[in-house]
Amino acid sequence: MTNRHEELTQLLHAVQLHHTPAEVDALALRAAKEGLTHAAFLYAFVQQEATYREQRRFERLLRESRLPREKTMAQLDLGRFGAVLAQQIERLQSGTFLAQAANVIAVGKPGTGKSHVAAAVGHQLIRQGHTVYWTSTAALVQQLLAAKRDLRLPRELARLDRFACVILDDIGYVQHSRDEMEVLFTFLAERYERRSVILTTNLVFSEWERIFQDPMTTMAAIDRVVHHSVILDMMGLESYRAREASAQKATTPPAPPAQLQPHAAVGSDPTVG
Repeated sequence: MTNRHEELTQLLHAVQLHHTPAEVDALALRAAKEGLTHAAFLYAFVQQEATYREQRRFERLLRESRLPREKTMAQLDLGRFGAVLAQQIERLQSGTFLAQAANVIAVGKPGTGKSHVAAAVGHQLIRQGHTVYWTSTAALVQQLLAAKRDLRLPRELARLDRFACVILDDIGYVQHSRDEMEVLFTFLAERYERRSVILTTNLVFSEWERIFQDPMTTMAAIDRVVHHSVILDMMGLESYRAREASAQKATTPPAPPAQLQPHAAVGSDPTVG
């Protein structure tokens, strides 16, 4: 039995299957008990292997994506977004926009859930087997700038091109120097009509000159980002944090009035009565 298990282990490893001999034995025992045919046994064996590989691939894609683990669709309250916005978010979960290399732009005030929506869509894309990369815009700009200084910007852009969708969080918070603005524009231009980008920003498009600092560059950037894009207008939403603070204030009972303690007269002994 030991020799057979050793040989089976070697064979499974040779054909890059992840079953252990013990798992094969358990499956064979189940097949015998249920009277499965050889074809049914083989189907169950391959099905287990496919499930295992799918889970391993999902874990790898999730790890490489750097997505916030807690910002999933299950944790998102779609009811607070209104019917139109909720329908847009639900449609994005299918990932069909990736086939058109379309972009998604979530525009809203701070705290309205833009980052959560972007991350939740990213999680859904990974579940479908798509490659996703999450980064703050500030981090990406510094990453690209360092690559440019080291004369490896084309290589870094090619690495990012491996991802079907790059999620840039908080593009509106970044104040760029000329060099930083140029590498960000280069990144967006490289992905135009080839790969998708999801952007979150607290700036409406008329304010994007604060990012790119030049009217012509701003116009060119907006043209590339907005063309073939889905706009999630979240400007009218209340801040998550403001709403939670209001709810907490409404449910917190007022503190009881302080009890005034009688004071003994100066020079008197309170123990004497």
